[in-house]
Amino acid sequence: MRRSLTSLVQPLAGARGFSTSSEKIVASVLFERLPVVIPKLDPAVYAFQEFSFRWRQQYRRKYPDEFLDMSKSRGKGDYQIDYVPAPRITEADETNDRKSLQRALDRRLYLLLYGNSNEAPSGKPVWHFPEKVYDSEETLRKCAESALESVLGDLSQTYFVGNAPMGHMVIQQRENVPEPYKRFFFKSQVIDTNKFNIRKCEDFVWVTKDELLEYFPEQAEFLKKMIIS
Repeated sequence: MRRSLTSLVQPLAGARGFSTSSEKIVASVLFERLPVVIPKLDPAVYAFQEFSFRWRQQYRRKYPDEFLDMSKSRGKGDYQIDYVPAPRITEADETNDRKSLQRALDRRLYLLLYGNSNEAPSGKPVWHFPEKVYDSEETLRKCAESALESVLGDLSQTYFVGNAPMGHMVIQQRENVPEPYKRFFFKSQVIDTNKFNIRKCEDFVWVTKDELLEYFPEQAEFLKKMIIS
């Protein structure tokens, strides 16, 4: 017996949605800049590497002096370049300029916005991640992409990590939140740039994980577990 078109469409429409009820869903973006330089080694790790090197030196293969003299003469010429590493501490570090991506080069930085948010529907500006209420987007990730695009203007220098959210939290109804909702976090990363034209907010900062937790004291434990690096 041939099934009707309506009977086929209805299950698919229900499966694509993220809730069978009318509850509110918000997609947020954890937009990060990866470390630019190699982080400094922990003293314990450095001490172990020194010990390992000295231990291996005791049992290393000893080559004839004639062979070592030949290897020293190789690679010499006018093409040698004196390498001078760039400083790890930048001007933005010294002035604590949190609007700059040229700081904390050995750490990950995360974008926070100051302005209207679902956390404060009364209109009072608060610190928050780029976000958007899920409406009619094809997927929840598309909703997250729209949230970030509205802040940056385009996504040409961003990379979304995976299609699934990295975490979610349920916001309960309280004095400044008239209705409960679910917030899903998606991770995106900065690609090949050190400056963005941030818009649609009163202020913004690029902060490390430790600094980020200071902006969200009530959610610090959740964020500490979600952001593992």
